[in-house]
Amino acid sequence: MAVKKAAESFSKELAEEVQRWGSMKQTGVSLRYMMEFGARPNRKNLLISAQFLHKELSIRIARRATELESLPFGLSEKSAVLKPPFFKVRDWYQDSFRDMRSFPEIKDTGDELAFTQMIKMIKVRHNNVVPAMALGVQQLKRDLKHKVVPAELQEIHQFLDRFYLSRIGIRMLIGQHVALHDPDPQPGCVGNINTRLSPMQVARAASEDARCICSREYGSAPEVNIYGDPNFTFPYVPSHLHLMVFELVKNSLRAVQERFMNSNKDAPPVRIIVADGIEDVTIKISDEGGGIPRSGLRKIFTYLYSTAKNPLEENYEGSSDGVIMAGYGYGLPISRLYARYFGGDLQIISMEGYGTDAYLHLSRLGDSQEPLP
Repeated sequence: MAVKKAAESFSKELAEEVQRWGSMKQTGVSLRYMMEFGARPNRKNLLISAQFLHKELSIRIARRATELESLPFGLSEKSAVLKPPFFKVRDWYQDSFRDMRSFPEIKDTGDELAFTQMIKMIKVRHNNVVPAMALGVQQLKRDLKHKVVPAELQEIHQFLDRFYLSRIGIRMLIGQHVALHDPDPQPGCVGNINTRLSPMQVARAASEDARCICSREYGSAPEVNIYGDPNFTFPYVPSHLHLMVFELVKNSLRAVQERFMNSNKDAPPVRIIVADGIEDVTIKISDEGGGIPRSGLRKIFTYLYSTAKNPLEENYEGSSDGVIMAGYGYGLPISRLYARYFGGDLQIISMEGYGTDAYLHLSRLGDSQEPLP
């Protein structure tokens, strides 16, 4: 009984601490600031960075932990979010908050190195948050199938936008700090930022990855043709750009493959055009996969919509091994969040009966602040 009371008291104390930190103001940073600050990864700057993250990550993690307590439409009750045998997303955030607040004040290099190891473990702990949350949302979709249509679930979409956008920021801040400790960084790289990133090279690599997934799913994959200046570079986060282009090309390949797989015509290639503007770098991905009906266009950036079969399985245990071709319905909305994180955007224009054009806009200036949810 005494143990139970102590546990309840501790839980209440933790909840109050989470609430207190979650009400504090967040501090956004820009890509340019990360580059300029990280260009000098000496002991003093790494110490300043760790001290900033000690407070900032506590605030951001606390905000998400608070929201996970009271999700709209009963999402908190979904097994993928809170209950075993699936993931306990809320517990991950509470555990990470507890780790952050129990870490002592960072005063010297030894403290900073220990803190860096701790936040690396936090990043690993949260690796499967996206598939876990997606599973919870799919279960919600199944449960509400005959009760509520996706257009009425604006509250869920707004929550997930805030949640995933915050996750992008948390992982970017942790990844950037950890990468600054790399004793042998790649030429032109400042932490996770490549100051001379070739969008053509990233588009080529992402396209090959997407074609591999398509071939695995269908037995073959359409060609991808890429146009642009192979010598053009700009500062950006390679992993972010790869993720966005991969998702868009994957969607195009699936659409083309499914439209032409039983046809006696050759599948037309997916086309990627990289344009270098004064303010933006724009990557256009065009396909002839039949397009999206206008009634479907307004749904494509929601988390409860997918034109693919649902991959949800009752025995899902959250393995992130392998990449599914489609089905969870979060690829496009999360890609748009990645684009918006550093001041860009993602637009989809479609011609039903012909194909779809995706415009990925990326800010060249790098001085827009993180959009803090």
